[in-house]
This record gives sequence, C-alpha cells and structure tokens, in this order.
Amino acid sequence: MASAMGDGHRRFLQALMSHGIVEGSEARRLHRRCCEVHKVYYAHDKLDDFINVINTRLQPLFMQIRKGISEDDGRTYYALVNLAETEITKMASDYAENELELFRKTMDLIICSENGFASSTDILNLVDQLETKKMKKKEAEQVLKNLVQDKWLSQREGEYTLHTRCIMEMEQYILNNYRDVAKKCNICHSLAIQSQACKSCGLGMHLPCAGKYFKAQTEPRCPKCNNFWPHEIPEINCTDSHLPSNSPGERRRASSSGTRRR
Repeated sequence: MASAMGDGHRRFLQALMSHGIVEGSEARRLHRRCCEVHKVYYAHDKLDDFINVINTRLQPLFMQIRKGISEDDGRTYYALVNLAETEITKMASDYAENELELFRKTMDLIICSENGFASSTDILNLVDQLETKKMKKKEAEQVLKNLVQDKWLSQREGEYTLHTRCIMEMEQYILNNYRDVAKKCNICHSLAIQSQACKSCGLGMHLPCAGKYFKAQTEPRCPKCNNFWPHEIPEINCTDSHLPSNSPGERRRASSSGTRRR
C-alpha cells in the first residue's frame, strides 16, 4: 500500500512549485528539512520514494515531479511538469504571440543544429522572419533574457541551448514534432539535444552519459554496433553528479565532433 501524503510531502511540493526546478542536492536537502520539520521518518536514500507518494496524488491533476539530468553538467534535477499541456502554447500566459513564435524558431535552430546550440546572431536574425508581428532586435534580446530567466533557455558565451527544465517539460512535444532529428540518449533514455552519435548506427548519448559509460570500458566502442567510437570522450569528475570537467566551449567541440542531425 502506498504511503499517505502528509504535511512533509506538501511542504516539499510547495517549495518545488515556487522554484519550478531544483538541483538534486538541493532536493535532498529539502527532503530532509521537510521530514525534520514535520517529524516524519527520514532516510537519505528514499527521496524518489518520497516523491512517488506526491506523484500519486498529482496524477489525477495531470502533473508530475520528474527527474532528469542536465546536458550541461550531468547533474540530476527535479522539476514539476504539466503533463496535460506539453506544447509551447502552455507559455501563452507569459509571452506574446510573436515572442512564442521567436521561441519556436529558436527551438528549430537548436534542435536541428549539429551540437545543440544556436548563436545569438542567428536567433536575432529570425526577427525578420516573424509572421505574427515584427519586433526590433532590442526587443528580441529582452525576450531571450526573459526565456533564460524563466529557464526555457540557457545561455553562455553568446550561444543558446534548451534549459533542463524545457527539455523535461517538452520532451514529448519535441519527440513528436522533430521526429527526423530528435533522439533519446541510449544510456539514460531521455531526450538528447547536446550529444554524440555513432557514425555507423546512429546511436546517441548525452555528453555526460558518454563520459560515464566509456570510463568503465576498456576501449571506446559503440554499445550497439561495437564499432570504434569516433569522438573525443568527454571527461567527468568522480562525483555523484557526474559533472564533466570540460569547459562549455570544449563540451560544444566534443558534441560537434560528430554530426547527430540531418
């Protein structure tokens, strides 16, 4: 029988609703705090069981606390996602129609790219292609800032990619609408935007997942076709978050060393 949802679970859910997405270590601290405040049994390795109790209550509301990894650093994240509305239209209350169109076109650039990134220059050039309502490039820059702040996009060194929250919330939407280019990681089975792919069979892996997988192998061979892996193996630190030691630029070079897109 499933455990009953108590005040500790409610406090955890309220905190996640406030933040939208939290890193794994923060989720573990929050779990412990909720159990201590409400004087319920706490076990450091029972976070997922704790969350499953909440998800049982959320299921009729078509919501779920979902676990995923960051493609940037391999860290675990937990996000509250809406399962009933998986399309970009769920953002309509926060963004104008032309801003949503710019986001859609930005997603096109990112998902169809070879390395999972789009430059700010390429994105800003999209403003002349908007069909809903034109916007100035200064306005587009503010939209991009808002998308980063709301955790739909991530930005560094003048390039943009999809934020972990965006991937977790819109995974099924992306898989349905980008069937020819969207792939799942062979290791964690989640949507892979920044990845490496085998040139022989097309199998793909997130960079952190590839680093972790090949670290345990005597030689880098594709787990599907057994051909030699043709890319530089991403380095990882020996931490429970599997944080790669590569800089952002190095991670992009490692990703782009093998074409995974059309």
